[in-house]
Amino acid sequence: MSSSGTLCFVESPVQLLNVLEWAHLDGGRATVVVLSPTDPMTRGQLRRVAELAREEGHTVRWEEARGGAAAPFQTIGGLAGPLRAADRIVLGDPFSRYVQLLLTITRARELVVVDDGTATMEFVSQLAGGERLVRWHRRGGRPGPRDLVFGPVASAARRRLTPRAGGRRSVSLFTSMPVEGVPEGVTVTENTYAWTRGRFGPPRITRGADLVGTSLVETGVVDLDRYLVAVRELAAAHGATRYFAHRRESADKLHRLATETGLEVVRPDLPLELIARRGPIGRTILSFPSTVVHTLPIALEGTGVKVAVCEIDPAWLTAGVSAHAQGFLSGITNSARDIRTV
Repeated sequence: MSSSGTLCFVESPVQLLNVLEWAHLDGGRATVVVLSPTDPMTRGQLRRVAELAREEGHTVRWEEARGGAAAPFQTIGGLAGPLRAADRIVLGDPFSRYVQLLLTITRARELVVVDDGTATMEFVSQLAGGERLVRWHRRGGRPGPRDLVFGPVASAARRRLTPRAGGRRSVSLFTSMPVEGVPEGVTVTENTYAWTRGRFGPPRITRGADLVGTSLVETGVVDLDRYLVAVRELAAAHGATRYFAHRRESADKLHRLATETGLEVVRPDLPLELIARRGPIGRTILSFPSTVVHTLPIALEGTGVKVAVCEIDPAWLTAGVSAHAQGFLSGITNSARDIRTV
């Protein structure tokens, strides 16, 4: 399909990477709209992956979607025409209020949801249950004032993401996550990271171990001090020397981590799947429950690199974390393939 017929919306480097994976399998070209966030590390990674997208022949439209009070109105106004003209919409984050608002404008009869990591599993569960779309760490809590105001838009977006019989609207999911209970009519295509494996690597493998960071502290799920102790103990037990920071980890936290653990903190300029394929990478990759425990074994298939996951001790959780959030973290670990727990 031509780039004018396919319109993709992404807000993170991982979403853009998975659009590239989807487009590689689809065989077409697309217009990719980057709804740029404000934090520098995410923006930097997005610009790097956007360069790769352009090299693959896609059109990239960068929108400063959060660049001031007037930015959302300017962004939505500028996208209204392309949205109405598009035959197919590809989106990376169905929980995004921005994306939900844009979905109310489009007339596209084909919708594709690409992976936004483990959030995809939650999306499928909520869509199947007819629930309001809410991020996993907020599920189980009371809706806030903004949720109530935005409720009608969120409900309209959920209806738009529900297939309609007779070919009036198709909905498909492109994912590397283990999804269960997929709603009737939603088509699932497996993301095998074929583009990543073909474009990068195989990597040079070092003898040691690398540790992958998480933003669970930043999202308010895990206590900072408990997290630092866990990282220090994990690194000491497995001889890890490098810590690959998550793009949302704060500078203050990473400074403390480097000081208290002695690990070399690496702030990747690309999603970790691409960093690992380029190498060098440790023979063992240690991670807390996150997307990479599902994606890295696929991206590194055949290289000999092993991925191990450290489960979250309930004692590390902050006060008020819901039982659902605890269960979701356990589910990430239990459903991961070809990894071991440490």
